[in-house]
Amino acid sequence: MGENLALNIASRGFHIAVYNRTQSVTDAFVADRGNQEQIIGCHSIEDLVAAVEPPRKIMLMVKAGPAVDHIIETLIPLLNSGDVIIDGGNTQYSDTERRTKQVEEAGLLYVGTGVSGGEEGALKGPSLMPGGSAEAWPLIKPIFQSISAHVGTNHDVPCCEWVGPRGAGHYVKMVHNGIEYGDMQLICEAYWLLKHAAGLDNNSLANVFDEWNRGELDSYLIEITRDIFTAHDPDGKAGSFLVDHILDRAGAKGTGKWMSQLALDLGVPSTLVTEAVYARCLSAEKDARVRASNILSGPKLAIIENSSAFTEQVRQALYASKIASYAQGFAQLAAAAKEHDWELNYQSIAMLWRGGCIIRAQFLDRIAAAYGENASLENLMLAPYFTSALAESQTAWRTVVATAAAHGIPTPAFMTALAYYDGYRSAHLPANLLQAQRDYFGAHTYQRTDREGSFHSEWLDLRRPLS
Repeated sequence: MGENLALNIASRGFHIAVYNRTQSVTDAFVADRGNQEQIIGCHSIEDLVAAVEPPRKIMLMVKAGPAVDHIIETLIPLLNSGDVIIDGGNTQYSDTERRTKQVEEAGLLYVGTGVSGGEEGALKGPSLMPGGSAEAWPLIKPIFQSISAHVGTNHDVPCCEWVGPRGAGHYVKMVHNGIEYGDMQLICEAYWLLKHAAGLDNNSLANVFDEWNRGELDSYLIEITRDIFTAHDPDGKAGSFLVDHILDRAGAKGTGKWMSQLALDLGVPSTLVTEAVYARCLSAEKDARVRASNILSGPKLAIIENSSAFTEQVRQALYASKIASYAQGFAQLAAAAKEHDWELNYQSIAMLWRGGCIIRAQFLDRIAAAYGENASLENLMLAPYFTSALAESQTAWRTVVATAAAHGIPTPAFMTALAYYDGYRSAHLPANLLQAQRDYFGAHTYQRTDREGSFHSEWLDLRRPLS
């Protein structure tokens, strides 16, 4: 990522100095891909600082955690007032909140920026989500907006804009990654349904995803999924597909878990990313699942005959679930903004994700438009376009969830997305009974529908003995 960002910056006409703690890595880079007039290799942090003109912009691309603190502490004595330290790693937002304060107290400026798009995005144009010291934005804006991905009819809208103070940029990146977890899990469930309930083979799946990528599901993740189904196994026999030989044990780097944990702290129901995280955890229990598969039973139903109709129902269910997922993500951003006193622009955030990043999708134009029409939109599902889309899709959505249950095919993300939709649209929920239970065993009190105040009852005295 660091090398590709450096090459991207140099390709835009900016001069850049680079440093790696392993000298041979720096030397190899400047002797090969970085052998350009605009790129200077340095063998120490002191040399790096000396090579950059004030006000200096020093960007760190290192593993999140103690390494970042160590480099910041090394840099502070070497820099001058007005210089900028930029952390481009997947950092926990609370660390960025703390570091912004520390660096500003030293007379310097600090930026914590999300960087999304992987190695290819870093080279060709990532999505950038900077936050921190507001005074730093004019200093880094020309570079960041130049190297970012661009969208729009004339490719003139950069996928980079100032997000907000302190840790806001890294929080937005975390939510991006959490939504990414949900998107990937939903796509995997759609694949598993089409494969095991409708009997589609890999060639048919590739054609389905190719068709989906030409409509409202048009996105980077749908596109690469299509490509994956066509990839042959270089070590297998003719007609063997690589995806079928990959062990079903998923990895994770933690940002999805962070989002889920912080959602609980805020008391917001980001259920879809949580189910996506748990799905990865369950996949990791491969050996236990293999043992259980020989003991626990499930239904054995015939393949659905009308696979074409079912495929369309899965498409609609996937789109509706995606709406619910993004609604949860933006709801968590709104709750975090209120908690931390950030003024977030949700229309701008949607456009930051429109290009360069992993969740880039045509769908985000609709989200940007929704927040453009109503900046204080309470929930994305309440925007007229999405309200209508959910209404049109919900019959298919319910059919798909019911079919998955009938066939014994696990679809936790589809199911929780539908449960969220049904829960959010319900004026009444069974929490009245829950509050009664809490008051019965713990005197936690309850509120009434017909008068103000907090109440407690002696439930044993009020009960009617059963005959």
